[in-house]
Amino acid sequence: MYSFKNDYSEGAHPRILEALIQTNTEQVEGYGEDRFTKNAIQLLKKKMGRDDVDIHLLSGGTQTNLTAISAFLRPHEAVISASTGHVQTHETGAIEATGHKIISVETVDGKLKPAQLKEVIKAHTDEHMVKPKLVYISNSTEIGTIYSKKELVQLNAFCHQNQLILFMDGARLGSALCSTENDLRLSDLPELVDAFYIGGTKNGALLGEALVICRDPLKADFRFHMKQKGALLAKGRLLGIQFLELFRDDLFFELATHSNRLARKLSMELAKCGVQFLTNSPSNQVFPILTVDVIHQLQAKYDFHVWDKVDARHSAIRLVTSWATPENAVNELIEDIKRLVTTKQNES
Repeated sequence: MYSFKNDYSEGAHPRILEALIQTNTEQVEGYGEDRFTKNAIQLLKKKMGRDDVDIHLLSGGTQTNLTAISAFLRPHEAVISASTGHVQTHETGAIEATGHKIISVETVDGKLKPAQLKEVIKAHTDEHMVKPKLVYISNSTEIGTIYSKKELVQLNAFCHQNQLILFMDGARLGSALCSTENDLRLSDLPELVDAFYIGGTKNGALLGEALVICRDPLKADFRFHMKQKGALLAKGRLLGIQFLELFRDDLFFELATHSNRLARKLSMELAKCGVQFLTNSPSNQVFPILTVDVIHQLQAKYDFHVWDKVDARHSAIRLVTSWATPENAVNELIEDIKRLVTTKQNES
């Protein structure tokens, strides 16, 4: 059985494992004070062309979200998120556990827009309600869509006009930046959001996210917050070494490009045989709509998420390609779906 369930089923890119082995017995400082982490942070700053950002390496996406959001907000302040947002749906109430309400907004494409934020602000009128303060977005989103530069410019302007913090979850930022529909560069992000992170866990690393804090008032005492939330890793070298390896050349982007290319091949080939999709996803997540019978037959050979029920006979599944997905596995999946779909069409 081959898994298209997520993009972190595999371990890590061989270059990362080799780098970890080569440095294994070298003694260094702990808690991110080691030379590897310091060099990785300087390298990331150079890639962005920014010396004025603070960068912290954390182990995972949920930990990064809860540590950052709880640090950025005062006790009475709340988060605005799309209803599909990771903090809303897949973090076991981690943000609420820190005392901050999430205000959920229904969207058609997983993306927030200024008009929706305006309605949330209008609905929260005084001190008897929580105060909307932080806007949480994901790029790519949980349903595979990506933000354009124009969309981020508009969100940024609205947030600054209304004293809101704009925070980007970048667990799949590599996929977003390497999408054929993307017009953003990594170096654009410090100008367009107040904080974001670069996801390593879902793009070739064993674990690790690089949080970039761009806005000065959000930077103070952040390592205190990390320690309090269990995010200050004693063997911080493990994160620094991985980000050094991912960004010393274009490996980070090459891995994301690979996963996107295979996802695009998958969606294009399925479209040719009449398969419809839940969403237009230009990233490494594909959401084909199939009959329940076809889905059951595929589950005998492949692992994937059944994402959403469309009607009594159809559901959308999520297929995710990774940095390590072999092309022959995608080709085989395409042929199996084509065969099953064609058989159902002929029976009808």
